Amino acid sequence: MTERNVIPLADHRYAARVPRVPLGAPEPNGLLGDTLGRPLRDLRISVTDRCNFRCSYCMPKEVFDKQYAFLPHSSLLSFEEITRTARLFVAHGVRKIRLTGGEPLLRKNLEVLVGMLAALRTPDGAPLDLTLTTNGSVLARKAQALKDAGLQRVTVSLDALDDAIFRRMNDADFPVHEVLEGLEAAQRVGLGPIKVNMVVKRGTNDDQILPMARHFKGTGVVLRFIEYMDVGATNGWRMDEVLPSAQVVERIHAKLPLEAAQATVLGETAERWRYADGGGEIGVISSVTQAFCADCNRARLSTEGKLFLCLFASQGHDLRALLRGDYTDAQIAAAIGLIWQQRDDRYSELRSAGGAPTGDGGERRVEMHYIGG
Repeated sequence: MTERNVIPLADHRYAARVPRVPLGAPEPNGLLGDTLGRPLRDLRISVTDRCNFRCSYCMPKEVFDKQYAFLPHSSLLSFEEITRTARLFVAHGVRKIRLTGGEPLLRKNLEVLVGMLAALRTPDGAPLDLTLTTNGSVLARKAQALKDAGLQRVTVSLDALDDAIFRRMNDADFPVHEVLEGLEAAQRVGLGPIKVNMVVKRGTNDDQILPMARHFKGTGVVLRFIEYMDVGATNGWRMDEVLPSAQVVERIHAKLPLEAAQATVLGETAERWRYADGGGEIGVISSVTQAFCADCNRARLSTEGKLFLCLFASQGHDLRALLRGDYTDAQIAAAIGLIWQQRDDRYSELRSAGGAPTGDGGERRVEMHYIGG
């Protein structure tokens, strides 16, 4: 039996505690903080564990092959369950919701969910910042419906402009021009400002840094370069394949001068740089070489209702058990509040200091396709 056949990703799917429902908890007031004083502001919701790409850093084909058992539809949270959960998080202070996957546009009738979430309001009556991350493969067909439903903007993953490199990286022989067409459609219908995320792997696609920068400069699209991360257990991560963001900035600055820009949002993951000639900006996300745990205000909800407090977590909290049990909104909100108040996750900081945990009892960390990036 090969190693591939014994990687039990179901361990991640079911490695979750049923949350404790505290008695007499106060109503949510939007001021929730964790043990490090970090507020809850950003909820990332995975709507499917499936994807039509097989990128090596996320869903390598040798693991996620035709025999791989994805979650049955009955295990997924319904749109009504997702919206109920989101409403409770908003009461606790969430202001931004990002839909992720897998590839979220593979979830049937996703625009219906978008419409349900777009109707939510913060306690002071403000609409949410509602966005979606996609590989762009079907975005050209979906952009108008998503905009009409209330989606505000999209982030598109694109790791190369060179078609041969892009096809190798997505490992599904998908052409780059169809992603670019999806980007154009998103711009045309007003799903912006658009961000494009490029995961940089040294020796694989780092020669695409300047072509990508030149292509998107002056277009209004914000290009962001992401360090190749050690998420999950299946992507064969090695530190020597990480190209530090500082070197990405140096390469671009040598040809297209840059100047530092200030962060605009608390907990923003990307360090911002502006083109000196006014041609827009880029961002770099340095979760390996420059941890930003201290400001992390994000929670992640898996497609089957497990709440994870860190991208590098190995244990979740089973909110689906409460949603499908005999619990009121007030009780579930109290459970969510207690979970966040006890949060002390700071994996990237510990990794940088040489003391990153391997998981509770040695469990494998959750996979990126399961809770989104």
